[in-house]
Amino acid sequence: MCGIVGLYAKTPSVSNQLGTHVAAMLVQMGERGPDSAGTAFYADGKGRSKVTIQHDDTAVLDDALQKLSAAFPVTTRSRGTHRVIESGENADAVAEWIAAHLPDVRIMSAGERIEIYKEKGHPREFVEQYALDDISGSHALAHTRMATESAITTSHSHPFSTGLDLCLVHNGSLSNHNRLRMQLEKTGIKFQTDNDSEVAAGYLTSRLMQGDSLRQALQAAIRDLDGFYTFAIGTRDGFAVLRDPIACKPAVLAETDDWVAMASEYRAIAQLPGADKARVWEPEPAQIYSWEAGQAA
Repeated sequence: MCGIVGLYAKTPSVSNQLGTHVAAMLVQMGERGPDSAGTAFYADGKGRSKVTIQHDDTAVLDDALQKLSAAFPVTTRSRGTHRVIESGENADAVAEWIAAHLPDVRIMSAGERIEIYKEKGHPREFVEQYALDDISGSHALAHTRMATESAITTSHSHPFSTGLDLCLVHNGSLSNHNRLRMQLEKTGIKFQTDNDSEVAAGYLTSRLMQGDSLRQALQAAIRDLDGFYTFAIGTRDGFAVLRDPIACKPAVLAETDDWVAMASEYRAIAQLPGADKARVWEPEPAQIYSWEAGQAA
């Protein structure tokens, strides 16, 4: 099962209420994935890098932030069991320091714009705990999970981020993820879980590191990823949607002058203002849909 939602804001009115809209969409997907929920928001970092960390025990987070502050000049924001660290340092450098010196905390995301929050539990509980209404930004992805192939934990929840400002959410199953994992690890891609969706994210990161554009990486994915899937991929500048060549997993796209939205079911999109006037269609198999700066490609 699992449920995916995505929203790209074309106007300030949607951007300023991004968290409110994504929360409403996410709750509608609760029946597709009651085990966990997660979101990836993209907002202006104002020239500062962002690293999001998580631990179930907030005392561990507080101790970690004390140690981090001694190494880097940082500011932090709290949301649930997550902390967003903002710094003038390169996001890679901060993330590498955390991995080396604070092994107890999970690095959820790193980059210039991305912030990831995710928890096990029902999506409605997640929305209530994380109070997303005050979040603004350019675009976001979210996911509700029904675990079928790996454990129900916060770390196994979506979105997965394996590169700067890159994240992926997935509905479906990959059959060749174990072989791909071994190949990708040899190239330096690191994984935190045994989830097949994280392998898909790692594959895209690897292709981008080799110089591919996102479109080229997704075209290669159609060839190299074996299984059935609907992917929604977030980047610094927008998001993309791809279904496998058989397209057995559901997906709906919709667009107005104010927004572009994606969901596993239309009822999530119906929560958005002006949805009744939107152009609505089902994405074609093995066709890449992407939006950056309000332009479809």
